[in-house]
Amino acid sequence: MQLAFALFKYFPFGGLQRDFLRIAQACQARGHAIRVYTLSWQGETPSGFDVVTVPVRALTNPQRYEKFATWVRNDLAQHPVDQVVGFNKMPGLDVYYSADPCYEDKARTLRNPLYRLSGRYRHFAAYERAVFAPESRTEILLISALQQPQFIKHYGTPATRFHHLPPGISPDRRAPPNAAQIRAGFRQEFKLADDQLLLVQIGSGFKTKGLDRSLKALAALPLELKTRTRLIAIGQDEPRPFLKQIQQLGLSDHVEILKGRDDIPCFLLGADLLIHPAYSETAGMVLLEAVVAGLPVLTTAACGYAHYIEEADAGRVIPLPFEQAPLDAALATMLGDTDARRQWSANGLAFADYADLYSMPERAADLILREAA
Repeated sequence: MQLAFALFKYFPFGGLQRDFLRIAQACQARGHAIRVYTLSWQGETPSGFDVVTVPVRALTNPQRYEKFATWVRNDLAQHPVDQVVGFNKMPGLDVYYSADPCYEDKARTLRNPLYRLSGRYRHFAAYERAVFAPESRTEILLISALQQPQFIKHYGTPATRFHHLPPGISPDRRAPPNAAQIRAGFRQEFKLADDQLLLVQIGSGFKTKGLDRSLKALAALPLELKTRTRLIAIGQDEPRPFLKQIQQLGLSDHVEILKGRDDIPCFLLGADLLIHPAYSETAGMVLLEAVVAGLPVLTTAACGYAHYIEEADAGRVIPLPFEQAPLDAALATMLGDTDARRQWSANGLAFADYADLYSMPERAADLILREAA
């Protein structure tokens, strides 16, 4: 079969983008042809992929996305496919991979009512409705059970159109047999002494991921702990607002911000704690990547995958509604308790052996191909 995948932007370090690539490759491995529509593509093009960079421009993102959807619809009319799979909300999808939270719910609970008079709201609400309205025929692949009630509440989407997926961690995130040697080499490269503690925060979109919260918690550590603690934040985002906060908090010697990179497993093995106090996170794949690497996790209940941290007993989850003080206290406690971190690490490695954390791409491919058939 000929399958079309649509997403606004592809870059190698985005969670949604990595999910798209693994799902498309799972379909390709079963003998199906892959066409990709996107506004921009960064990085290498996988062998056999027909990547179509849609040539539209506009002054605003909503206008650009509308032109994108129209261009794709017209191209598909001339070059039909058996199934259209979208990774962003837009009209005309046969299957939608739901990596983003409910926009309508956010607009009504987190925004001023006047926001719903804006053109931006009208665009994104209409594109979400095109996927989730009762009359739509789009099948929905869910990566978090937290999503379904919100979409049903706002759109009345039939429950039969939702399909729940397990996580899909890449196997290379699991701690290898030589994990201790990799950790030692990493810490030598980053000039970390034996008594120093390394926090890592990983994920594009520093604002949504709560980097400001992490910086406040680091600044609030007792002096003895703060003196020997470093934080490395990694992601594709504009760092300037956070560099200013780092300076204001007196953390210039403790924090480093790096762009997205492809050696994340080394950071997971070399660090002492993953901190991920997100404001909103549909899933949070990095949480599970840390667990299977044996890295303890400190996160918030706003993450769809936070429940796995509690199930595995692999760290701490800050409850909602979020308050900074519990995060500050939890960070100090976790960094100060070596035995507890060692136990959380062992629990995570054990959880990695029996939990279904890896099969998402194959399950998604099953559902896409079943719908196409």
